[in-house]
Amino acid sequence: MQDLLKDIVSHTHNLGFLNVVKVTGDGNKTAIDSMADDRSVIMQAETANPYADLVGVFGMPQLNKLKYHLDCPEYKENASIEVLKSTRNGEEIPTGLHFENQTGDFKNDYRFMSEKLITEKLPSVKFKGVKWNVDIVPTNASIQRLKFMASANSEEVTFTAKTVNGGLTFYFGDAASHAGNFVFEQGVSGTLTKAWSWPVGVVIGILSLPGDKTFKISDEGVAEITVDSGIATYRYMLPAQTK
Repeated sequence: MQDLLKDIVSHTHNLGFLNVVKVTGDGNKTAIDSMADDRSVIMQAETANPYADLVGVFGMPQLNKLKYHLDCPEYKENASIEVLKSTRNGEEIPTGLHFENQTGDFKNDYRFMSEKLITEKLPSVKFKGVKWNVDIVPTNASIQRLKFMASANSEEVTFTAKTVNGGLTFYFGDAASHAGNFVFEQGVSGTLTKAWSWPVGVVIGILSLPGDKTFKISDEGVAEITVDSGIATYRYMLPAQTK
């Protein structure tokens, strides 16, 4: 359980723009959802294996508090993390987490949000199917080059993605200001015909997460970055901005 909780915090709260998580679990799967307050990022995830202790629908608020408990030295070795449950309307549901150190003299309870509250906070979002014009597996070298370019153009909050001569090229700035561009991926098979823009910090943050990644861009104005941590697969959908 501790590994899963740390994985969730790493792929949400640590990014700086996903502050609340919705968990939906049954006997077959455990799904995790989150969304930025401004709806600039929508995250949908599913664990590699279902978690029997997380059956039901509930929310994880104040992820900074959960992170503190998980990182606390008192719970570093041989700690107990128990899923608290209660019965409502004849159904047993998770209501929180109980942290207790090895000697049993340092304890904390972390409370979940009810299904009603988390559903109001994070209503279900469904994406219609889109055609992915570009579908790549980004390399560490390309991600590092993106960071270099972003640092060289630190005043820019977005970049534009285009396909040029078979390469996926990212553009920063414009002719009226300082500007730069570089080829993020050579030899892409698809073509982008529309100049959509994407938030620099958000894309770099997600691409910097550990795990296997894919990066997809659609001419319909959405990008998707998928990160497989081994514990769960996280899908980050980014609606585009017009330049």
